[in-house]
Amino acid sequence: MPSPVLSAAHSVAALLPQHAPLVTATRDGLVESIHYGSAIALESDGTTAAAAGEPLAPFYPRSSLKPLQAVAMVRAGLDLPAELLALAAASHSGGAKHRQGALRILEQHGLSVSDFANSRDLPYGPAEREEWLRNGGRATQLTQNCSGKHAAMAATCIINGWPVKGYLDPSHPLQQLVAGTVIELTGEEPLALSTDGCGTPLFAMTLRGMARAFGLIARAAADDDGTAAAAVGLAMQRHPEMVAGEGRDVTELMRLLPGAVAKDGFEGVQLVGLADGRSVAVKISDGGDRARMPAIVRLLEALGVDASPLLPLATAPVLGGGHPVGLLQATDFLNQLSTPVNEAP
Repeated sequence: MPSPVLSAAHSVAALLPQHAPLVTATRDGLVESIHYGSAIALESDGTTAAAAGEPLAPFYPRSSLKPLQAVAMVRAGLDLPAELLALAAASHSGGAKHRQGALRILEQHGLSVSDFANSRDLPYGPAEREEWLRNGGRATQLTQNCSGKHAAMAATCIINGWPVKGYLDPSHPLQQLVAGTVIELTGEEPLALSTDGCGTPLFAMTLRGMARAFGLIARAAADDDGTAAAAVGLAMQRHPEMVAGEGRDVTELMRLLPGAVAKDGFEGVQLVGLADGRSVAVKISDGGDRARMPAIVRLLEALGVDASPLLPLATAPVLGGGHPVGLLQATDFLNQLSTPVNEAP
């Protein structure tokens, strides 16, 4: 009779995505670490230009959903200055401008921090966190990296006469609108449902679907077509320091690659949309944050993007005694597909 433990292990293994090796860290010529994952690059018409691993496997986009959530809120009447709309789509570092921006959104709509429903945390940025702690700060809802989004969500409720209390409930009108917007922009139904770290409803999508959404947002911004997607994309491009923060790679990517709309997510997620509607998406299987950018730059190169300005993001030195002895860099992972991308997951 088969062991229940072995049977359970076999069924879990059967569900594991077939990721490919995307990024390696070498030390004095020896491969010390390997980051596996899946990746996809889409042409502007949605066809696949390059891919690796299993890009149709369901995954949780985490905070890379924020631009899509922001599009839903603008459609529902949210009208903010560009820097505050960028903050609504942000995983901010928790600096003074981020905290003050979230407070401005609240104050403009007669709200306060007591209306937040997100979790508490210290500032996400290392420098911002150290400064906050030096001044006696503690974990709060305002310093949590999603506070801009939550301020915007509460404001959208006020604008529409919806109850602020319970705005994170999946049955709330706001979250129903978000769900419909995510489905529309990705072109796919959620493959699973969960709750993000901040408490917001979370949808499992595919890399292809998320890439499609970012391509649509970036192209709308380039066309400046007056849509909610254009407003969000332009706000992020014009205020990348609000989307993340100084010293953050997502902020730097948007500065170095004009016309791009970029957003990261916890557990090794990175999305980039380009002005002509092309897009790229990466999920690092072990959640390794350092592997996102080397993989995403390699995908951008596959689309013919001049990635030379992105070289500082594409590699990082591996140090020994404070001196470079190796390199973090992308593998030649393109077209290492485990599942044909034109098949349903």
